[in-house]
Amino acid sequence: MIRLSSVAVVAAGLTLSACAVLKSPDPIQTYRFGTVPAFGSVDQGSVPNCSRTGVNLRRMEFNTAARGDQLLTATGNETAYIGGARWVGQASTLFEEALQEGFASGAPCLRVTSGPLTRDGLSLSVDVRRFETVYSAPGAVPEVKVGVSVQLLRRGDRSILKDARFDVVQPADANRVGSIVAAYNAATADTIRQIVEWTVTEVASAPPSDD
Repeated sequence: MIRLSSVAVVAAGLTLSACAVLKSPDPIQTYRFGTVPAFGSVDQGSVPNCSRTGVNLRRMEFNTAARGDQLLTATGNETAYIGGARWVGQASTLFEEALQEGFASGAPCLRVTSGPLTRDGLSLSVDVRRFETVYSAPGAVPEVKVGVSVQLLRRGDRSILKDARFDVVQPADANRVGSIVAAYNAATADTIRQIVEWTVTEVASAPPSDD
């Protein structure tokens, strides 16, 4: 059974007596997502001969409640974290690493970096607004929901060339942590595939700079 711990922390003036016994902390199991590739392995013989277009990946925004190493859940208006389970790192970091890998394998004609912007270069803004396990009722088999907004911008005049929103819903097979993590992996791969394919299309059709 999955144990949930409330997101909200209520402060209370509790005093421990001298005979209070400290319990050993519950064991924590760590998990990883981003291990399911958004694209298949790259066959070097099939990579097109192209002049690679540079795109700067701006600092990613990530939902505050979900950006850490805990697995966020929502049941109606109530939120909680799954007890005894953690991501192996910050969710925001794992997602960005998976996105970078998605561009490396799925967009051979793009050179996506997080380094300094060129004056007339293109930049991609990614805002992960939702990244959570959603229950229709307590104890039900949940769904993992991921919502991401993206913008393709031109550095020179800071104009937004295109924007889009991607919402992915991936049902878990069961109300177990392992099944929920598998759903996060599938949802992340689907989301990243859509972001990469959208970026490739919009970069190719972006109007040239006026400068």
